[in-house]
Amino acid sequence: MLSPEIRDKYEAVIGLEVHCQLLTNSKIFASDAAQFGSQPNTNISVITLGHPGTLPKLNRKAVEHAIKLGLACHSEISRYTVFDRKNYFYPDLPKGYQITQDKTPICKGGFITIKTKNGTEKRIKLNRIHMEEDAGKSIHLAGEADTLVDFNRAGTSLVEVVTEPVIRASEEAYAYLAELRKLVRYLEVCDGNMEEGSMRCDANVSVMLRGSAVFGTKVEVKNMNSINNVQRAIDHEIERQISEIESGNKIISETRTYDAADGNTYAMRSKETMNDYRYFPEPDLAPLIISEEWLQSIKDQLPSLPHQLFRKFTHEYGLPEYDASVLTETKEVALYFEGVCAGTHNYKSASNWVMGAVKSYLNNQAIQIEQFPVAADKLAGLVNLIDSGKVSNHIASQQVFPVMLEQPDKTAGQIAEENNLLLQSDGGTLQTVIDEVLAANPQKVTEFRKGKKGLLGMFMGEVMKKTGGKADPKLTTELLSKTLKSG
Repeated sequence: MLSPEIRDKYEAVIGLEVHCQLLTNSKIFASDAAQFGSQPNTNISVITLGHPGTLPKLNRKAVEHAIKLGLACHSEISRYTVFDRKNYFYPDLPKGYQITQDKTPICKGGFITIKTKNGTEKRIKLNRIHMEEDAGKSIHLAGEADTLVDFNRAGTSLVEVVTEPVIRASEEAYAYLAELRKLVRYLEVCDGNMEEGSMRCDANVSVMLRGSAVFGTKVEVKNMNSINNVQRAIDHEIERQISEIESGNKIISETRTYDAADGNTYAMRSKETMNDYRYFPEPDLAPLIISEEWLQSIKDQLPSLPHQLFRKFTHEYGLPEYDASVLTETKEVALYFEGVCAGTHNYKSASNWVMGAVKSYLNNQAIQIEQFPVAADKLAGLVNLIDSGKVSNHIASQQVFPVMLEQPDKTAGQIAEENNLLLQSDGGTLQTVIDEVLAANPQKVTEFRKGKKGLLGMFMGEVMKKTGGKADPKLTTELLSKTLKSG
């Protein structure tokens, strides 16, 4: 473990390369199904396997998904782009080359805004977003000497999102990946499941003396299947590199793998010499031209994005930033909350219900908001019922809401009326109850009139007991205060 003094001498330089598998029904250049979890080597064809004489055909939906992501990341959309062949041999690359974009990526530049741990915002600059096809998957079974290859994933649509080397801490890398995952899910261009490999991250890590303008030797870290593991791998690699330098050793430019079991990185292969991929334009694909009309139609399809909804929730609805962060964590919860707000103006109460009772039910039942039985307008009705003073918040949460879950076709008002849960707001009836409570507690009444004003809460509690919690709190308080003062 490095001492704080040694650690503070250095500064990390981090760049991330994230592959996002696009949500298309078929592959990027073939009609084969793009499905996760199929039996090995069932979603393949002569095009996927690169048989002689076969020709690729570009998937239009993949292009639209890539452009959507670029627009959301404030990137420049290339109106003219060419696909290239990236030549290398690997067992799970059936054609012996990968179709990708080298000199003309579909999206150039851009940024994703994150919040640092001190609460300030930072723009993580992007270098590019380019489209390419995925490789297959090598499978190493325990105890088996042979490697098996599944080509189902080969040819699946990908975008690679490449940052500039502007990330300075593992916490920033974590925040960036969380924000990117949220973004692709809002756009519905990728499911963001790192555990299934549909979002994969490689981290380029180096260290340099704090204040230096010269970057250190870069090391690439692969094989991280969660955002937490990316952060852990970066932290380990930073410490490893500083320890090496402090020991008088040189950092080797290499690719390393991360082992989540022990938290260490291990050398895979050297990167002392640049790989010669012999890029050249893909001769079987025509240049891709994005017309202004097509681009505009894609812009028109963009949904509200997390940062836009966050601003709306904090500025228009007046919610605290914490509430807005929780409510925009997923698109589905944000849209449900918006649905509730369409039926009520008490946005803070709506937020409390969604973050509290609703999310608690979702967690307990292990379901998503899409399976939640109570419609957004029905929950808004419950909020309004409380605001109107017809039911207390306690009765609403303990008695009305549970029935709504079981009978979602009924409104909160119907349930409250059918079950005799509406607050008693008849002054005469309440006065009778109050008189009974005070008559039963003469000593406490005397103490109150001598200055022990805290007893008002006790009297309120007794009235609530006698009325089954159905006494109108505001009216009860007024009547209690008036009666106690008049004695």
